[in-house]
Amino acid sequence: MNVASLFDGYSTGHIACDRAKLKVDKYYSSEIKKDAIIITQHNYPETIQLGNVMDIDFKKLDNIDLLLGGSPCQDLSQANKNRDGLEGNKSSLFYQFVRALDEIKPKYFLFENVEMPAKDFAIISNALGTKPININSCLVSAQNRNRYYWTNIGDSTIDLFGQRTCAIPQPRDKHILLQDILTSGYTDMVKARCLLESDSRPLRNIDKMLYRYYEKGFTTLVFEDKYNKRTCRYLNQIELERLQTLPEGYTSIIPRDRAAGCIGDGWTVDVITHILKYLK
Repeated sequence: MNVASLFDGYSTGHIACDRAKLKVDKYYSSEIKKDAIIITQHNYPETIQLGNVMDIDFKKLDNIDLLLGGSPCQDLSQANKNRDGLEGNKSSLFYQFVRALDEIKPKYFLFENVEMPAKDFAIISNALGTKPININSCLVSAQNRNRYYWTNIGDSTIDLFGQRTCAIPQPRDKHILLQDILTSGYTDMVKARCLLESDSRPLRNIDKMLYRYYEKGFTTLVFEDKYNKRTCRYLNQIELERLQTLPEGYTSIIPRDRAAGCIGDGWTVDVITHILKYLK
């Protein structure tokens, strides 16, 4: 099977294919983040790097069976008060995924993004010819990460207006708690907050860390002493990998803070694996 992955990050799509027992012959990656490329090439040195999605002639790729992508969400996310939607500078890259679909004409596709305004949701669904499945990563990991997945993989239903909707069932709840994945210490949370790219820029002042954690609802803290809040720390690299269900040590080629920026941008591997299993 030949795979093309746009906005590939550190190739979680390749890990998911492996876990779903799908043999990958060629894996094309479109990515511009240097640290993400370093991680990919360390783990999958045979990956064919294509560079910036804007510069790719997709017609030159070899018989792509599966097209993957999750374009930048900053202009769509509710966390952005001044979001410009699909017309924004970053989230407009969605249309490069549409271009790839048109030029490649793969057998299967999978596109991921965040919760967004109804207008943008409808544009994406109409462009891809299907409504998505909504899966929260909390079912397969210790992290809350609510995402939408548009795909032509698996069964579907058709509504009164002729619109296709993905009918892949929800993953089985593995009941993984945040405490379960910690290498040490204590947490007062059942699940971690959604990992973000900003986890790569952690504050170092304890008072500010605690304020952001308790008052602002940002990031996730761990306490080495259950009864002393000032023993707080951020999630370490292994814990970050476990939250995204990555192989342990997958990002070890680069330091924690740099890895956190890539991990926060990536997919939860076991969610993608769950969807890809329906290719069989």
